[in-house]
Amino acid sequence: MSVSTIDSRESASALTTYVPALGRLLLAAIFLLSGVGKVFAPGPTQAYIASAGLPAPLLAYIVAVVVEVGGGALLVLGYQTRAVALVLAVFTLAAAFGFHNNFAEQNQMIHFMKNLAITGGLLQVVAFGAGAFSLDGRR
Repeated sequence: MSVSTIDSRESASALTTYVPALGRLLLAAIFLLSGVGKVFAPGPTQAYIASAGLPAPLLAYIVAVVVEVGGGALLVLGYQTRAVALVLAVFTLAAAFGFHNNFAEQNQMIHFMKNLAITGGLLQVVAFGAGAFSLDGRR
C-alpha cells in the first residue's frame, strides 16, 4: 500500500467523521438562535405570526420554540438525526411559504430562497444521517 493511499484513507475518514458534525452545527445555529430569540420575545413573535395571517399565534409560537430550540439541540448532538432533520425541513419549508411568500419584494424572495437552501441541507442529513461524530453514530 502506498503512502498516498493511506493519506487518502485518513483524509476520507476525517472528512466523513468531522464534516457531517460541522454541517449539523451550522444548520442548527440558525434554529437555536431564532428559537432563543423567540423565547425572549413572545409578544412580538406572536404578533408577527398573527400579521402573517396564520391561525393560533400562541400555539404556533410554542411549536416554533419547541421545534427550533429542541430540534436545533438534537441536531447538534446528532440524536435521532434523520427524524429531527425531517421535522426541521418541513418546518422550514412551511415557514418559507407562510412568512416569505411576497416574491415581489426582493428581501422576502431572498429569505424564501434561504429557507429552501436550508431545507435542502436538512434533506441531505435525512438521506445520509448524522455521521460518526454523533450520538446516533455511537450505536
